Amino acid sequence: MSGASRVPAAEQTLAILTHLARRAGPQPAGRIASDLGLPRSTTYHLLGVLTEAGFVVHLPEERRYGLGVTAFEVGSAYTHQDALARLARPLLARLVDSVGQSAHLAVLHGREVLYVVEERARGRPTLVTDVGVRLPAQLAASGRAMLAALPPAQVRALFPDRGAFVQRHGLGPTSLSALRGLLVDVRARGYALEDGEVTPGFASVASAVLDHAGHPTAGLAITYAAQDADADPGALADRLREVADSLSRRIGGRPAH
Repeated sequence: MSGASRVPAAEQTLAILTHLARRAGPQPAGRIASDLGLPRSTTYHLLGVLTEAGFVVHLPEERRYGLGVTAFEVGSAYTHQDALARLARPLLARLVDSVGQSAHLAVLHGREVLYVVEERARGRPTLVTDVGVRLPAQLAASGRAMLAALPPAQVRALFPDRGAFVQRHGLGPTSLSALRGLLVDVRARGYALEDGEVTPGFASVASAVLDHAGHPTAGLAITYAAQDADADPGALADRLREVADSLSRRIGGRPAH
C-alpha cells in the first residue's frame, strides 16, 4: 500500500477520535459510522485497531465505544508545552496573593495527576505538589475535580479493578464504587476536596479547567494546613472556581460554573 493510499484511513481514524472526544459518553459503532458517513465494516476495523492501541475502549455490555487511556495521555501531552503553564501562572500568582495559600495546576496522566505549575504562598510550608511530581488522581483534589468531569465510562476505563487504586496513607477510595460515590459528591458540591490523603495535616480544594467540549484539561487546587482556622474551604473554593473559569476561557474552553 502506497503512502498516499493511507491518507484516507488516517483521516477516518482521526475523525473517529474527534467524534468520540466531542460526545458526552461512549457511542455505538453504528452511530459513529452513520454520523461520519463511513462504511460499517471500515468503522469496526478502525475501532478494533484503536482499541488494541488503547486509544479507544470497548464496553461490550453496552455495545459502545469510548476514548481510552492512551487518548487521554496523548491529550495531556498538550500541557508539556509551555502554553498552558504560561496562561495559568499569572492567574495562580494573583490567586495566591489574594487567599494567602499555596496553589497549583495539575493535569491527568493516566491514573495520575502531573503537577505543571506550583505557586507557593510566602511563609507557608513546602508541599509535595512540586512541578513534575505525580500523585494518584483519585487521592488528589485536582485529580478528583478532573475525574468528576469525565464520563463514567472513562473513569471505569482508568480504574478497571482494585489494583488500580494506589494508596499513600491508608485513606481514600479503594474501589470503583467508592470512587464513583466520591465523584457524585464532587459534582453535587461543585468542587473537590481531600483532607490528609496526599499529605497528613494538609487539605486541598480543587476545580476543573474545561476545554471547548467540556472535557477536563487541568485541575486547579489550593492546599492549606488542615488546622488553619483562617482557611475556609467554601470561600477558597468560590475564589478557585472563578480562576478555573478564567483559565478555561483563556484556552478557548467553556466555564464550568
